[in-house]
Amino acid sequence: MPISTTSKPNGTGVKRIFRASINVVSGFKACWINESAFRQEVMLCLVLYPFIFFVNSTSVEKALLFSSLTLVVIVELINSAIESIIDRIGLEHNELSGRAKDMGAAAVMMMGVWLCVLLY
Repeated sequence: MPISTTSKPNGTGVKRIFRASINVVSGFKACWINESAFRQEVMLCLVLYPFIFFVNSTSVEKALLFSSLTLVVIVELINSAIESIIDRIGLEHNELSGRAKDMGAAAVMMMGVWLCVLLY
C-alpha cells in the first residue's frame, strides 16, 4: 500500500520547509534560554568570527577557524538535546545517564581543544 504524503503532520513542500524553520528557531530559542554554556559559546563566536578576518592566515586556515567555531555551537546543541532527553527520562542519579551526559560534554570539549589548536 503506498504511503500517503497528505498524512504528514507538517505537510509537504514549501509548507513543510516553513514549519521546519519554525522548529529550528524554537530549538535555538530553547537552547539559548536554558543552556548557559550555549549562550557563552555563541557570544564567544560573535567575538571570534570577526577576528578570523584580521589574522594573517590563508583562506583555508580561515575556513577551518570559521568551521571549528561553528562546529562547537553545533556540538553544544546536540549535547543540550542529549541532556534534555536524559532529564526527561528522570532526574535521579543513573550511571548510564551520567555517562551519556559526560560523553556529550567531552564532544564539546574536543571541539574546543581542536579550536585552540587551530588558533595557535
